[in-house]
Amino acid sequence: MQKEIVAPIKLLNESGHLNVAGYAKKMIIDYDRFKIKASKFKIKEWDYYIVMAEDYAVALTVADNSYMGLLSVSFLDFKNKHYKTSSIMKFFTFGKLKLPNTTKIGDIVYSSKKISISITNDGNKRVLRCNMPNFDNNKSFICDITLFDEPSESMVIATPFKENKKAFYFNQKINAMKASGKAIIGDQTYLFDDKSFGTLDWGRGVWTYKNTWYWGSCSGIVNDKRFGFNIGYGFGDTSNATENMIIYDGKAHKLTDVTFNIPKINGKEEFLEEWTFTSSDKRFNMTFTPILDRYDNTNLLLLASNQHQVFGYFSGTFVLDNNEVITLDKHIGFAEKVMNKW
Repeated sequence: MQKEIVAPIKLLNESGHLNVAGYAKKMIIDYDRFKIKASKFKIKEWDYYIVMAEDYAVALTVADNSYMGLLSVSFLDFKNKHYKTSSIMKFFTFGKLKLPNTTKIGDIVYSSKKISISITNDGNKRVLRCNMPNFDNNKSFICDITLFDEPSESMVIATPFKENKKAFYFNQKINAMKASGKAIIGDQTYLFDDKSFGTLDWGRGVWTYKNTWYWGSCSGIVNDKRFGFNIGYGFGDTSNATENMIIYDGKAHKLTDVTFNIPKINGKEEFLEEWTFTSSDKRFNMTFTPILDRYDNTNLLLLASNQHQVFGYFSGTFVLDNNEVITLDKHIGFAEKVMNKW
């Protein structure tokens, strides 16, 4: 049973447990890092932005996972099927990166010899700036991108973990923000214009040690309306809410469960073959034609991460709350499967 949270509420009670499990269409849930009662080593906070044009994309990550912080830049070239990710890792950050407690307003600023990154949010627009002198074979990366005109509704979810009452997943995904600006790699400039859109994955939480999650996202224009969708599962007990939601013309339309059907050949997942997506409420049916797999596999014994973030084209239909059927034809987006032990 999906439970919608419609009134402002604090995320955690005095015992460090979720006050309520469910979803919301706006950021009306109040997060306070100091209310967490779990071990300080288990707190995870991140801001992940991806800005996509038709032929390329830029992704910026700032994550403070307590014993490990991460500042990461990715550039994805869909036309040439190429990507590059460069990351700076910091140890034992424990909140020192000072990520904001809310998505409504707040800034992130970090600077070192290896990377300077600032993400400013004045409540009306978000400005993403980054300078990484040695991004790719001595080529520098510079970006200055503004995200604005955020849809009035978005996906917000708070879910517990059955195994641990002090563990939780609190997340907002904001689709279909308008984008303008540029990224420069070496002597090549990439522009973001009225056909470009930004997405924010904003998360705060305490997780169990081992998780496998699935996430998909797409934003664009259809029928002269802005749309976006967020689909996914894998974090915690989703009996009160899933994170599957369509944003159409600024308004949210809630879905139930969506299944990622990743093709297999001889029992092995083939991420660059065509995927399909189906929902239990029959309102979401998509095919996904991959063009690029941003793959990373890290195994440090106690810490491990196996990631397939696949970019490609979504085609199919979704159904709004008023039963209107919307048809997509080759809209760029991504779908991923990630396994983490951390």
